[in-house]
Amino acid sequence: MNGAASENRRMLVRLAVAAVVMFGFGFLLVPFYEKICEVTGLNNLLRADSVTNTQVDATRTITVQFDANVHDLPWQFRPLQTSVQVHPGELVTVAYEVSNGRSEPVTGQAVPSYGPQVAGKFFRKMECFCFSQQTLAPGEKRLMPVAFVVDPGLPADVGTITLSYTFFEIAGRRMVSDGGKGTPS
Repeated sequence: MNGAASENRRMLVRLAVAAVVMFGFGFLLVPFYEKICEVTGLNNLLRADSVTNTQVDATRTITVQFDANVHDLPWQFRPLQTSVQVHPGELVTVAYEVSNGRSEPVTGQAVPSYGPQVAGKFFRKMECFCFSQQTLAPGEKRLMPVAFVVDPGLPADVGTITLSYTFFEIAGRRMVSDGGKGTPS
């Protein structure tokens, strides 16, 4: 029996070590991914894009449609225009409107997505509310601009681009009413 008990203890230790290693790997995966994206320049949503070609292609017109969503957030969020006609290379500015329906300040972060997916590589945002977290006071309404250029390298078969933003609440950033001090909960 002593051999079986010893073998069981070794197995338990191996399983415990494996569980700790898996937890550590999962915990470190997000900062590791963010650092890789920062170094390579991939999927960096928090900074403005650069535009290398400033030539406007007036022979081509692209329809850019706008969509706005919230995920478990008591905000009203909408584009002021549902679509615009743009020429590749042309600088365009549109605005979104957001308002906080809660009786307390709330912080959110917008995440963009593109349709068709290939359009994301050719959609250059110079200014965007999605570059930083947005904190809205109770009942606050705000206009938020997005300045963009559609790169002239966009494939010719793409005539319509849909830019969709989804706002998510930032966990731990909801402000609790505490007599105006605004301490995070």
